[in-house]
Amino acid sequence: MTHAVARALGSLLAILVLLAALLPLSSAAAAANEKPADAAPTVSIPTGKGLPVIVRAALFFNHVQAFNDSQNSFEATTDLRLSWFDLRLRYPAEEGLNGYKEYRVSAAETELAKMWTPKVRLVNRVGEPTFSERRLRIFPDGRVETIARTTATYKTPVDLSRFPFDHQSLLIELAVQEDTIETVDLDFSSDDVAFSRIANSADIEGWTPGLVNLKRELVKGWNGDRYAKVVAALDVKRVAASTIATIFIPLFASLLIPFLATWMNRAVDDGFEVEAFELANVIIGGLFAVIALGFTISSAYPNLVSSDNTVARLLGLNYVALAVGLLITVVFYRYQMPARWFGAYVQEQMFGVLSWAFPAMFIAVGLGLVALSAA
Repeated sequence: MTHAVARALGSLLAILVLLAALLPLSSAAAAANEKPADAAPTVSIPTGKGLPVIVRAALFFNHVQAFNDSQNSFEATTDLRLSWFDLRLRYPAEEGLNGYKEYRVSAAETELAKMWTPKVRLVNRVGEPTFSERRLRIFPDGRVETIARTTATYKTPVDLSRFPFDHQSLLIELAVQEDTIETVDLDFSSDDVAFSRIANSADIEGWTPGLVNLKRELVKGWNGDRYAKVVAALDVKRVAASTIATIFIPLFASLLIPFLATWMNRAVDDGFEVEAFELANVIIGGLFAVIALGFTISSAYPNLVSSDNTVARLLGLNYVALAVGLLITVVFYRYQMPARWFGAYVQEQMFGVLSWAFPAMFIAVGLGLVALSAA
């Protein structure tokens, strides 16, 4: 009897030891199969409305701190709004205060880390933003809206062909990373177009802001992949008044210098009243004046002298006028070739015509170039 009890107790003890060894393993297996309480079930791409996921984009310009058309860059503070649907985030309407759940700054970043968000990059941004924060709103129907306020510098193309009556577009380019257009597409609605504008209080020194235009584009990737892109363009118009005073008045003033070669002289019986070398000095002085003016303009506006525009054309017109003035000085005043070939009377009549035709033609061409850029 004693041996039987001992064997029973030994068997029971062995069973208890076995159960104690198996219990941690079963708990670990259960824990492995069970989702953690803080898991993020909505990190994967939302397919509740099918693919591609439509992400709507809008951009609001709070302020343009600076626009440097010489360096093709501008600094701006903007609000980028992105919205899409994730039906997994739906909730009863009564749970949302003011019709939605809202999270700001750090709270927004915490919530965004738990859910899927489109990977959208600012293609033409230079470096890292100097300021950035986000706000998140989730609506009862599953619509997600983020607004990112950012202060950064952006590269933008500049076309100076109609300077100083030019319009420029301050571009901010948004493109989807990683997900092709078959998976994630960027688009905008009429509400996004209405949102995309510049603040009424915004002021850009030397420029008048206009409308913000949105445009869809595609970015080509490897193996025929295509990625969605939206370009927001703020139209700005140059304030021409200050430029006319600082650039165009000196350009037209320097254009008068070669005209002095005809205005300061007078035909007499035996030739001309003023000697050729004296007027040649005026022409040479005008040449140095135009060179100095071109150097000054290139220092202040480097892009002007390296592109086809009204200023470059007027500088060229100055050089042509100087060449014509020098030709008149040599042909008429120095060698008096018309008198030798056709007589003094013909030379006198030719000089009389050139005295007004030469200045009138070049001034008319200069004004025409300015009028063409202003049209």
